[in-house]
Amino acid sequence: MKYALFLAASATLTTFALAQDGPTRLFNGKDLTGWTAVLDGAGADPARTWSVADGVLKCTGKPVGYLKTEREYGDYTLTLEWRWPAGTAGGNNGVLVHATTPRALGIWPRSIEVQLLKDNAGDFWVIGTELDVPDEATRKKDRRHINLTDGSEKPIGEWNRMEITCKGDTLRVKVNGELVNEATNCNVTKGAICLQSEGAPIEYRDIVLTPLRP
Repeated sequence: MKYALFLAASATLTTFALAQDGPTRLFNGKDLTGWTAVLDGAGADPARTWSVADGVLKCTGKPVGYLKTEREYGDYTLTLEWRWPAGTAGGNNGVLVHATTPRALGIWPRSIEVQLLKDNAGDFWVIGTELDVPDEATRKKDRRHINLTDGSEKPIGEWNRMEITCKGDTLRVKVNGELVNEATNCNVTKGAICLQSEGAPIEYRDIVLTPLRP
């Protein structure tokens, strides 16, 4: 009997381990379970900034701040879709990876920002961090590391897909299937994942993290 219970427990643990090794939906399409809102301004109500409807995570862009995963991650591929709502002009926003120390620069935590700014998706902005990109002399502008391509984004109102691969000290980003930036020698390799609220309405869906095996 004890042996049977041991086998059942082992099978359960193995199944759990395999599940943890597979893709995980960071956004469940229903609410903000697994996320914590950090907003600028005392007493700011997250519900006035972030909401969920029909499987879509909606952000008003105000006040400035971000949603942060409650867990930290390293060595993964993150995929998500985003769009600027129809009737808007687009705007500024980003995905922060390897986020750690709060308020390293204003409201923003120490991290690497993968830019979503309209017509600039895939730029890297370092926030208290360091990295290297090819052609550093022409592509590095202070904290900004300019992406490799133009024209990878879809028109306002249409969904874009971003794929961010973090493996060791490297970072690689695709937008709508096209390689738009890559970096080496990142001095941060693990941390929370954050979605910015940076002034303009934006929507997200299908936020999935897939661990990379060693």
